[in-house]
Amino acid sequence: MFVVVTLAASSIAGESIRLDRQLRTKSGVVACVDHYAAQVGAEVLAEGGNAIDATVAVGFALAVTFPAAGNLGGGGFLVACWSDGTRFTLDYRETAPRLATSTMFLDGEGNIDRSKASIGHWVVGVPGTVAGLAEAHGRYGRLPWERLVLPARRLAEEGIEVDEDLADSFARHVEDLARYPATRACFLHEDGTPYAQGEVWRQADLANTLRWVAEGGVEAFYRGPIASLIDAEMRRANALLRAEDFAAYQPVFREPFAFSYGPFEIVSMPPPSSGGVTMAVALGILEPHQFGQRDPHDPQTRHWLAEAQRRAFSQRALFLGDPDATDIDLTAILAPQKIRELGHSMKDTASASEEFGPPLSEPKESTETTHFSIIDRWGNAVSNTYTIEESYGSKLVAPGTGFLLNNELHDFNLKPGWTDRQGRIGTEPNLPRPGRRPLSSMTPTIVLRDEQPVLLTGSPGGRTIINTVLQVVWMTVEFGWSLDRVMTWGRQHHQWFPDRVLLEERATRWRQDLEGRGHQVRVLERLGDAHSIAVDLETGEQFGVADRRIDGWVAAPED
Repeated sequence: MFVVVTLAASSIAGESIRLDRQLRTKSGVVACVDHYAAQVGAEVLAEGGNAIDATVAVGFALAVTFPAAGNLGGGGFLVACWSDGTRFTLDYRETAPRLATSTMFLDGEGNIDRSKASIGHWVVGVPGTVAGLAEAHGRYGRLPWERLVLPARRLAEEGIEVDEDLADSFARHVEDLARYPATRACFLHEDGTPYAQGEVWRQADLANTLRWVAEGGVEAFYRGPIASLIDAEMRRANALLRAEDFAAYQPVFREPFAFSYGPFEIVSMPPPSSGGVTMAVALGILEPHQFGQRDPHDPQTRHWLAEAQRRAFSQRALFLGDPDATDIDLTAILAPQKIRELGHSMKDTASASEEFGPPLSEPKESTETTHFSIIDRWGNAVSNTYTIEESYGSKLVAPGTGFLLNNELHDFNLKPGWTDRQGRIGTEPNLPRPGRRPLSSMTPTIVLRDEQPVLLTGSPGGRTIINTVLQVVWMTVEFGWSLDRVMTWGRQHHQWFPDRVLLEERATRWRQDLEGRGHQVRVLERLGDAHSIAVDLETGEQFGVADRRIDGWVAAPED
């Protein structure tokens, strides 16, 4: 069953759009976290726009409808595989301001100053989202830029109805949203109470910002009134970010990171994303065992998966960072002999993480990100993950702009040389420096067979992103599961340190066996939400599936 809807606030083409939790089509499909944004993207596809056009429209719409992670004030990664064989990735990750230093988060005694390192003005990186969407559109888009920004502007002006999830999100973050005057004015009533379910939420300042962006493009954002408003707020707080940092920002097209798994080719982001490389190490360890010939529900499968994750994340923590600022030897990290040695070290019982290096871990990485997958009628595919880091980012809105700024800089290692077992590492590759991009776990991914997309996926979840994507890919290419069945798989995560397995509630049947093998296990409600698309190369059918771990949606034009 599907629902035919028309969203008056955003409809441009006037086309009927199918909207549901999963859909089969040949006309192009959008899978994302929000039904407003999904429909906006499907309308673009119906009008003749391609996957990049829809990406631009969805990206801006989510900035209005999903403020916890959708954004103008953050950044992300885009992976695309075009039907003519063109492949590209776009790094529009945030960058550190030119005044950044490796000790910028320390107080006078050399300790981490928590007032600078969590929320507020000091942790804001130069946003990359608007520049990234504009750069992708300039090279590959078909429809006019202003038309693609207009649906988001209308949603901000006319308002959206607050649903249960958004109302709950506002209520849980009400104290943070009241912290700064402009943020309070955007997200709360005048009396400081959050918007409730069923109320209409309008965002006048954001609508005006979107008008500037629609009419002036990147110039308006990076060299015009928006950069000036943010510069004024940062100067008022004596923070580091300046208009000159905005003017200097550039997204970067990077060579896709690709590797083979059996007859499949997996295309993902290179550094400063750590996702593709880490996934390649884990799958390289797993592939020789030919798990597809085994029962995926065998406890031994769970154990080997945890051990492969442990080893892959050790390589991630030790060797990866911003490639523009750090020498990264991918050849050495991915050397077949090294992968074999890591695989051969696995036993029937849990290894100790210390076997693969000193007890290092990494700075906290928020689970609040959002991913969307889009394929058009021609088979052009885009996998996009973007974020403002924590839920609602830095909690800071510069007066007059209407959008939240990121707190991405705390993805850097906060203190040189500081390491422990609980989540911090002070190694050089990921220390803050001027213009440096912090290491990320975002892993937008496209799987190809015979050079054609067969799977588009990605997820939020901080460092758990990599293992969520790993499992979606692995269950598809190794076990041959359908995408809707893959979404029922109970996920697990091991990141080297802390030395424990995170296990979803739906996977607790394997807890006793894992603990019996020596694993420490912690159970949690969910890991990630991987809104994905599968393609049947024989029929040309595109199958969009929203991950129901969150309120995901899929939208497509009428066939």
